[in-house]
Amino acid sequence: MASTVQKALDCGRAYPIWLILFLLCGAQACFSQDKVQTSQQANARIHELAQTARPPMGDIPIGAGDVVHIDVFDVPDLSRDVRVDPTGLISLPLVPERIPVAGCTPFQLGQRIEKLLQVNGLVMHPQVSVMVKEQSSDPISVIGAVGHPIVFHEVRPTSLLEVLASANGIADDAGDSVLITRETGPTATCGEADPPVDPPNDKPTIIKIRVSDLLRSGDPAFNIPVYGGDVITVPRAGIVYVAGAVAQPGGYTLNDPGEAINTMKIIALAHGLQGTAKANHAVILRKDPATGETKQINVKLKKIMDRKAPDVRLYASDILYVPDSAAKRILGRAGAAALGIGTGLAIYRIP
Repeated sequence: MASTVQKALDCGRAYPIWLILFLLCGAQACFSQDKVQTSQQANARIHELAQTARPPMGDIPIGAGDVVHIDVFDVPDLSRDVRVDPTGLISLPLVPERIPVAGCTPFQLGQRIEKLLQVNGLVMHPQVSVMVKEQSSDPISVIGAVGHPIVFHEVRPTSLLEVLASANGIADDAGDSVLITRETGPTATCGEADPPVDPPNDKPTIIKIRVSDLLRSGDPAFNIPVYGGDVITVPRAGIVYVAGAVAQPGGYTLNDPGEAINTMKIIALAHGLQGTAKANHAVILRKDPATGETKQINVKLKKIMDRKAPDVRLYASDILYVPDSAAKRILGRAGAAALGIGTGLAIYRIP
């Protein structure tokens, strides 16, 4: 393929421009073939990386409603389980003031309690350890085009890949982006009993990560930590189907909602037409969102390749059907066959 393309480029006058463009398009599909994968392959990669590509993360901050276990070495009367109240405070015996803990890591809280025990003359050289026994603060939500939308509480530092793996990966019609919505309003930090009031017009931060970037290596730049209160959304981008006399029939996911793709690209992704394809008798089946009826749009692919007709855009849920010369030329039957491909063809992710 590469040598053919090079000859076409070297002898541009001897080859029609449509052939050069089509060869380039086909070559791109060929060279990127390793990147095209099914949703099942993508999910296997998600589970694999979730186990191995964990970014460095600190302790989970303590939040309101959590239960912490405080252990004071050699002082069992001060060791106990304590629930953080809605204002982010806890109380300990013989300590005169309530202790603000919301936003503290277990290590930070242990250091704070050690200082309080010393200052109040309760323990000369205290050694305090703290463990979060029950996480009851804000949960993490995973919604959108995932295998199983979930809401769960983090019990340890958690990465984006681990969250997606817990949601059974991405769905067939998932786009190539993951959105992390994170509240940016002031929250209690370690040492603040009363966090400041949220300023007006405060908006959450939305972090966008490309699935293709995330699956390459689990790079911490993309496999970011997620925290309680985060909402992980995988937008649905839709699928364009190609069936009939093509080398690799199937469904191809669009990268983003609202994205369009043209017929030449989808044919290239399907590894081209078969030799028996009736290129000028192709049809696009498109459902009318208003009426629910399926429209049939005739497409003359050979004329498009010859630059005698403009290319045609395809949208989510469109089906491009290319009949075979050996098949009957009854459009209704061809359309009915194409409409049934949704469960019978593999779904591929466009890189």
